[in-house]
Amino acid sequence: MSVSTAAIDPSVCAPLPVLGKDVTVPLVTGGEVTYAALDYAASAPALQRVWDDVAAYAPYYGSVHRGAGYLSQLSTDLFENSRRTVAEFLGCRADDQVVFTRSTTDSLNLLAAAIPAGCQVFVFETEHHASLLPWRDAQVTYLNAPRTPAQAVETLERALADRDPYGPALVCVTGASNVTGELWPVKELAAAAHAHGARIVLDAAQLAPHHPVDIAELDVDWVAFSGHKLYAPFGSGVLAGRSDWLLAAEPYLAGGGASRKVARRADGGVDVDWHTTAARHEAGSPNVIGVYSIASACKALTEAGFDNLVAREQELVNRVREGLAEVPEVQVLSLFGDDAPRVGVISFVVRGWNSSHFAAALSAEYGIGVRDGLFCAHPLVRTLLGSDPQDPGECGAPEAEPGERSLNAIRVSFGAGTPDEHIERFLRAVSELVSDGAQWKYRTEDGRCVPDRGTAAQV
Repeated sequence: MSVSTAAIDPSVCAPLPVLGKDVTVPLVTGGEVTYAALDYAASAPALQRVWDDVAAYAPYYGSVHRGAGYLSQLSTDLFENSRRTVAEFLGCRADDQVVFTRSTTDSLNLLAAAIPAGCQVFVFETEHHASLLPWRDAQVTYLNAPRTPAQAVETLERALADRDPYGPALVCVTGASNVTGELWPVKELAAAAHAHGARIVLDAAQLAPHHPVDIAELDVDWVAFSGHKLYAPFGSGVLAGRSDWLLAAEPYLAGGGASRKVARRADGGVDVDWHTTAARHEAGSPNVIGVYSIASACKALTEAGFDNLVAREQELVNRVREGLAEVPEVQVLSLFGDDAPRVGVISFVVRGWNSSHFAAALSAEYGIGVRDGLFCAHPLVRTLLGSDPQDPGECGAPEAEPGERSLNAIRVSFGAGTPDEHIERFLRAVSELVSDGAQWKYRTEDGRCVPDRGTAAQV
């Protein structure tokens, strides 16, 4: 079986330099190969520009908002300038706030802690667990997976029409699926939410690294995303949007930085005057380097020309989809169909293969890193695979043995730093594994499929 090797148009845009682009890894069959990082949807490699900026600043970092010394003042300016950079990157409105968090998960949990009492929350079952699970203290309506963008809007409109029209309501929706990469009709969903008196938060974890996000243009109330998916290091995230619910809520974390004044009362208690800025929800010593790295990534993507990056990534998406379509045993997972616009996130299963076995062989025999599992979106993947919601299987820990069909899938994801060669190697590997089988034997160890060292397959 052969897969065509149509070249990516080099005139569109070159890949951006990223850390690890020259790292080599050993192959179980012998020798080494440059590692092909195709798991961007989990964590994208940091841009070299981001790492250089952080390295240049690192000797100068100091406490933020709390010091009179030069390094503290410099770090405070850098921290607040980073807030403005992120606000500009997201197209924030004049009265929006940018709150720095640890991740998308942290951002959405912060918002969940700030929603008014009695708030009704509407979430599609297709969401990542970070969007699906934080709303434990609210009245939550889980919406069935739509099969077209129009159906998504219709489903939301019907649900909102049945809600209590006098209470607060919030819709939480992804911008791009972390399983299928498909773009959701965010602007239309925002219009539907607002028409029924609800607000909307956009989970942009998979959208912001691949596509411009403009809060004002999309007319969403909040946006959440993570630095480690936006080509920055781990440990930083953003919640940006309207300030009123955030300022009315108790601080997400109580402590230094969130308080303006603390005084003892005559009765022995404590009176606290909380900040009325983003600092209200940023208690403790902030991750200055993480925040700066996000701002650096925002600048790097903007200066590189985001439209050019989007165009190149679309060519990569088309190349992967065309290559996988040439392998009849491969089934690409999709909610909205082949014509749906999508970012560089594609999940699939291979007939006759356990997904963990296939992903392990890609790594061990070809030096390609992908993801296998349920991708922290269990209801969605089970829906796409047509399996029962009660079927076994965990995110990244299938129990099936090599060669046995699993209830999980394989995800390949890429972005601004992906070289053409990584895509071509991946497609060649898929074709060869399907036609020739793995060259090595594998076993399940601690829930993962791993090479059985020193035991080649009999082919």
